[in-house]
Amino acid sequence: MKAIVVIPTYNEIENINAIIMAVLNVVNDINVLIVDDNSPDGTANEVEQMMKNNNKIHLLKRSGKLGLGTAYCDGFRYCIAKKFDYIFEMDADFSHDPKELPNFLETIKENDLVIGSRYISGMNVVNWPLRRLLLSYGASLYTRFITWIPIKDTTGGYKCFRTEMLKQINLDKIRSNGYGFQIEMNYKVWKKGGRIKEIPIVFEDRRSGNSKMNKKIVFEALWLVWKLRFTRKKNM
Repeated sequence: MKAIVVIPTYNEIENINAIIMAVLNVVNDINVLIVDDNSPDGTANEVEQMMKNNNKIHLLKRSGKLGLGTAYCDGFRYCIAKKFDYIFEMDADFSHDPKELPNFLETIKENDLVIGSRYISGMNVVNWPLRRLLLSYGASLYTRFITWIPIKDTTGGYKCFRTEMLKQINLDKIRSNGYGFQIEMNYKVWKKGGRIKEIPIVFEDRRSGNSKMNKKIVFEALWLVWKLRFTRKKNM
């Protein structure tokens, strides 16, 4: 079964080489797709150099900083077209440990979506300020309360989809980003009857570079859950 890890990037030159090699070294036959939003620091150029020596590395260049949600959706379309069976989401900054990939691949065999959960067994987060931790955990509680979705970590970004499940979701209707995007994708899989499994991970704050989190992303997620709660299933 063919698997690929989709990693959106914007100014990740400090991490890109190391994260790609870490992924490829953990699972022999896995592929990596970098979706770069025209990073001015040369992230895409570094990926292009790596591609010359490894056909498991793919690159999708976009015109500008268009948002996390659309980056993943563009990446999903690419992977579906290339007939990959399992499609991962992963951050470029090592907050998601590539060593967990085999656990995902084993679990996805019996599921449609596997989520790397920070909160399935306590709060497994390292080096986050208390405010950020409370925001993330509170967002998951808020989402579960409003939507009734049976997921403890609704905003986590380390996950694996079965491609046949992704094909059932209208990616053209996805408009959310950040927290909101993760919530929306989880909700749509759940509403379509997808088999969802959370596995415990340890989330470590980025080693280098700058966080992309901002207030707009937070407020988007707050409103999105109400929209999802009252969206008809046929519009999923």
